[in-house]
Amino acid sequence: MNKVTSNIFKGSVGNLIEWYDWYVYSAFAVYFSTNFFPKGDPTSQLLNTAAIFAVGFLMRPIGSLLMGRYADRHGRRAALTLSITIMAGGSLIIAVTPGYETIGIFAPIILVLARLLQGLSLGGEYGTSATYLSEMATSGRRGYYSSFQYVTLVAGQLVALAVQIVLQQILSESAMVTYGWRIPFVIGALGALAVLWLRRTMDESEQFKESKNKPSTGAGTLTALMKHPKAVGTVVGLTLGGTVAFYTYTTYLQKFMVNTAGLPKVDVSWINFFALLLFIVLQPLAGALSDRIGRRPLLLTFGMAGTLLTVPLFLLMAQVQSPLGAFLLMFVGLVIVTGYTSINAIVKAELFPTEIRALGVGFPYGLTVAIFGGTAEFIALWLKSIGHESYFYFYVALCIAISLVTYWRMSESSSSSLMDEQPSAPTLQANSK
Repeated sequence: MNKVTSNIFKGSVGNLIEWYDWYVYSAFAVYFSTNFFPKGDPTSQLLNTAAIFAVGFLMRPIGSLLMGRYADRHGRRAALTLSITIMAGGSLIIAVTPGYETIGIFAPIILVLARLLQGLSLGGEYGTSATYLSEMATSGRRGYYSSFQYVTLVAGQLVALAVQIVLQQILSESAMVTYGWRIPFVIGALGALAVLWLRRTMDESEQFKESKNKPSTGAGTLTALMKHPKAVGTVVGLTLGGTVAFYTYTTYLQKFMVNTAGLPKVDVSWINFFALLLFIVLQPLAGALSDRIGRRPLLLTFGMAGTLLTVPLFLLMAQVQSPLGAFLLMFVGLVIVTGYTSINAIVKAELFPTEIRALGVGFPYGLTVAIFGGTAEFIALWLKSIGHESYFYFYVALCIAISLVTYWRMSESSSSSLMDEQPSAPTLQANSK
C-alpha cells in the first residue's frame, strides 16, 4: 500500500465509523422510538425521533465552524482525531440511556444532547475529511480519490443496515424494541475508539504544511472566508438540492417503504442494503469519470434528472407491492443522486485556498445541510401526518431545480485553488471541448 493510498484509507475508515454512528440512529429509530417517548401512534413517535434527527443537524454548522477553524490552524489530522473522539462519546451516551418509562422526560433530553454532540462531530468531519482527501490525492485523480468520502459515508449506512439485518435474524421483534437497538450504538462507540488510533498515525497533508510556513493570512477565520463570497454561494447552491435528495433516498426512503408502501421491515432492510451496496460501487466510477470530462456534466445530469423524475418515482414507490419493484425504484433514485454525491466534495475543495479550505468547504455546507438536509425527513413525516404526503415529492424536486440553476451557471473555465497549488490537477470543471 503506497503512502497516498494508506493515508486515504486511514482518513476514509474513520469517515465510515463517523457516518455509521450517525446513521444507526435513523436505521434503528423504528425500534427505539417507543423507548424514548410516551406511548402513541407510530407516525407520532417517528415524528419525534425525526425531530431529534433534525436537531442534531443544527449542530453541524457549529461543528464545521469550530472544527474547520481548528483544521485550518492546527492541521487536518488533529481535527479528524478530535471529531472521532466526540462521536464515540455521543454513541456511548445513547447506548446506556434508560427509557422514558424509567427516567421520564430526561430520556428524550439526554437523547437530544447526545445527538447534539454527534452533530458537532459530523459537522467538523465533512469539511475536514473532504479537504484532507482532496489534498492527499494525486494530481489528475482527485475526482476518483475524493469520491471515497461518499463511498465510506454510504458504507457507514450500509454497515448500520447490515447490523440491523443480523440483529433482526437473531432477535425477536420484542427483543429488538426492548434492548436490541442498544447493541449497534455500543459497536459504534468501540469502533470509533479503534479508529482513533488509526487517525493518530495519518500523515498531515503537504499543502497544509506549506501554508503554515507562509505569513499569516487569517487562516480559518470567517473574515478570510468572506473574501470568497462567490465560492461560498456556490457551495450553498450546489449543496441544497443534493443534500435534500441524498437524505430523501438514503434515509427517509426506508421509513417511506414501511410507513407508506406498507412493505415488511425486514424486506425493506434488504432492499436498502443491496441498493446502497450498488450505490457505493457507482461513486468511484463517477468520480473517475469526472477526472476525464469535468465535474459540471455530472452535476447537470443530477439536476435535470432529479427535477424531472423525483415526483414520478415517489408516486410509483407509494404504490409498489413487490420488494423487487421497490429496489429498482430506489436504485434509479440513487443513480440520479450519484451525479452529486460522487464529486461534490472535490468541487467544493477546488473553490478555496489552503488556509481556509476546511472552513470554506464545511461551514456553508453545514448550514445548508442543517436547514434542508436535516429537515427533509421531518417535513416528509409532518406532511404525511396532515394528509398531504405528496407535497413532499414536489418539495424535493423544487430543491433540486434550485441547485440546477447553480450548476448551469458554473463556468467551464472556473479556476481551481488546488490546481494553482499543484498545476497538473484538474480544474473545477474540465474543458469538455
